[in-house]
Amino acid sequence: MKHLSDAELMHRVLEKQRHALEELYDRYVNLVYSFALKSTRNQQAAREVVQLVFTRLWTTESGYDPLKGQFASWLLTITRNLAVDYARKERRRSTEISIEPEQWEQISDPRDNDPFETMSLERMKDRIRYAYRYLSESQAELIEQLYWHGYTLSEIARMNNEPIGTVKSRLHQSLKILRKHLLVEREG
Repeated sequence: MKHLSDAELMHRVLEKQRHALEELYDRYVNLVYSFALKSTRNQQAAREVVQLVFTRLWTTESGYDPLKGQFASWLLTITRNLAVDYARKERRRSTEISIEPEQWEQISDPRDNDPFETMSLERMKDRIRYAYRYLSESQAELIEQLYWHGYTLSEIARMNNEPIGTVKSRLHQSLKILRKHLLVEREG
């Protein structure tokens, strides 16, 4: 199975072929673990997130669509979402969990990627940095709290003593600015 592409392996995972999942695990466990560790800053939590990610691959019904992007990017999106969910659950269970990742260093561990993938991810990080500088301080803080720290919009509104409508409006404007500058960068 080592000769199969990630998309072919994922298709076989959807057919519940255990060896395909094992091959994807072997290919991506280091990347997923390093990403989860940077997100959670806790080895046990990172191991649990890795388990959740590969369980999600096994149980998903939708799967990966190669037309929408690279497999590693899709997998890291799942990892980020599960790490955020994990942090929220832990925050509810105990006192607040402090997740302070290095935002721009979270995207990959280049030692485990092929050169094209590493270059592509570095380019993506540069584009995000470029677009991020057009945000106001409050917009950048909102994006960080929501996407990197895992707070909900309601939690952010309570922390800032603001109406949720204000937070939603600021998020909408922030994403609009990021989208605009990411598209300008892509076209340029």
